Amino acid sequence: MSAPSKDASNISTTTGKVYPPRKNIPLPPTFSDPLEHRAFLKFRLAQAYRIFAKYGYDEGVAGHITVRDPIRSDCYWVNPWGVHFKLIQPELLLLVDHEGKIQEKESGPSRFLNEAAYMIHSAVHEARPDILCAAHSHTIHAKAFSALGVPLDPITQDSCAFYEDHSLYSEFRGIVEDREEGLAIAATLGSNKAVILQNHGILIATKSIEATVFFFISLEKCCQVQMLADQAAAARGLKPRLIDPENAARTQRRLGSDMGGWFNGIPEFQLLEHEEGRRFEYIPVQENM
Repeated sequence: MSAPSKDASNISTTTGKVYPPRKNIPLPPTFSDPLEHRAFLKFRLAQAYRIFAKYGYDEGVAGHITVRDPIRSDCYWVNPWGVHFKLIQPELLLLVDHEGKIQEKESGPSRFLNEAAYMIHSAVHEARPDILCAAHSHTIHAKAFSALGVPLDPITQDSCAFYEDHSLYSEFRGIVEDREEGLAIAATLGSNKAVILQNHGILIATKSIEATVFFFISLEKCCQVQMLADQAAAARGLKPRLIDPENAARTQRRLGSDMGGWFNGIPEFQLLEHEEGRRFEYIPVQENM
């Protein structure tokens, strides 16, 4: 693994406002060895599941995070069905193609695949070749807010990260068990990074595992804040004050980018590594690509 030597001070923005250069901001790691890249993504994905477990984002056997394989772009890594998020390790992950077939050679020993995970995530990864990682789960505040059938309002700086960058899938047809439902969700997501699934939960899709984890956590919190603000305002005969479109859009471009999500997500992984006392270490193995 090699890290870029440059800093982020020359990263351009399109916000319409000139920001002073920011020195010494790290950039995502790069890899010359595709097998090392695969090993790192599997390690990071397993960490993401354990972070979700720490936040209580599990719901029985529901929920899934997927990562596109860097060697076989028509496949993605996912958790084995029926294993608690807290127990997920790289060697347990399954490699699945877009037809839902588990790849025998690369996959872990537990070969149970969540059908809903395949139906949703295969459609998202196919429709969005630009994204690396997608996450969906049935978290408490996202479920509650999704039942309202409305998009998130730009009422805080944090919620502005999703301004005009999230969709509302206003259907619920039970457990996702058919290809058409997954395609409909992917179509509703469109080019956005988030979609609220009415009466269901939320889904995030970005260009890094770190950004997906951060924006998932953030959207769950924003759903909670929206409901608290609506309740407090209603008690006073008011409505929450919305941030004006210009400032909401400018804040979104600053906070809602994939790079911003990656950088904001890094501390979650730092903390997990500190708590577990384990960081990524690549040990080369012979593997046919």
